[in-house]
Amino acid sequence: MNNTDSQQAFKSGFVSIIGRPNVGKSTFLNRVIGQKIAIMSDKPQTTRNKVQGVLTLADSQIVFIDTPGIHKPKHKLGDFMMKVAQNTLKEVDIVLFMADVAEGIGKGDEFIIEKLKNVSTPVFLVLNKIDAIHPDELFSIIEEYRSRFEFTEIVPISALEGNNVDTLLDQLKKYMPEGPQYYPADQVTDHPEHFIVSELIREKALHLTREEIPHSIAVVVDKMKADNGRDTIHVMATIMVERDSQKGIVIGKKGALLKEIGQRARIDIENLLGSKVYLELWVKVQKDWRNKMSQLRDFGFREDEY
Repeated sequence: MNNTDSQQAFKSGFVSIIGRPNVGKSTFLNRVIGQKIAIMSDKPQTTRNKVQGVLTLADSQIVFIDTPGIHKPKHKLGDFMMKVAQNTLKEVDIVLFMADVAEGIGKGDEFIIEKLKNVSTPVFLVLNKIDAIHPDELFSIIEEYRSRFEFTEIVPISALEGNNVDTLLDQLKKYMPEGPQYYPADQVTDHPEHFIVSELIREKALHLTREEIPHSIAVVVDKMKADNGRDTIHVMATIMVERDSQKGIVIGKKGALLKEIGQRARIDIENLLGSKVYLELWVKVQKDWRNKMSQLRDFGFREDEY
């Protein structure tokens, strides 16, 4: 094969990952990309924007789009998240519908399947968390999904353990069109660093707070500046909440919880940036920000981009 042939054989395309909250979409994306670009939490609605992860191989480039978990919106932020998730179905080459194999088909899955009936691109069913069930259970679960929709491929995986993930990538490449390399080989996401940094801070806040507080949290990176004299990157960020009582909880007794959020986030940010980081965090109240479009835009939720 000459160089011209190998260039013509290069495949590239965009793959949307959709599914209910907490089925493992972000875990899968981070596994495939090989580093953390999407935050993970056991709380629903963790992913709010679409997060693009770029996987470049010798013969292909796959751009994965991790979308918010599809759910019934309760506020303007929820409306925004559903538009993001559903709009990606129209602009990709392949759709990955990810489901939690251990939970069975729920109303959320059936809602998504109805949406998929209007999609003309190939739809893969990715049954995640196979490490949580006995292998003998898998066949009947596959048949249950197959009776509801004619999936192009059905691939059981464990995003957490890595089982069958390479098989899924091989199947994706079969259906990927020939195309250009959209991003440099060493680029793993299309998001700017400050977006990933804000998400890493939000992830730690999600892990360390309970009940309704996680849904009320947004993080804005106010400043990222290299301190060349100290070989350190100075990051200043604000954690937004909706009520004064939430502010007190996030700060914690004598600032203990906020300090813990910062310490945990700093480790991931240093791994991301490959440099020492000095992280300063503040907490600010913006009442009912999830229902105010002006606030949503300020916090990076821009409808016109989707």
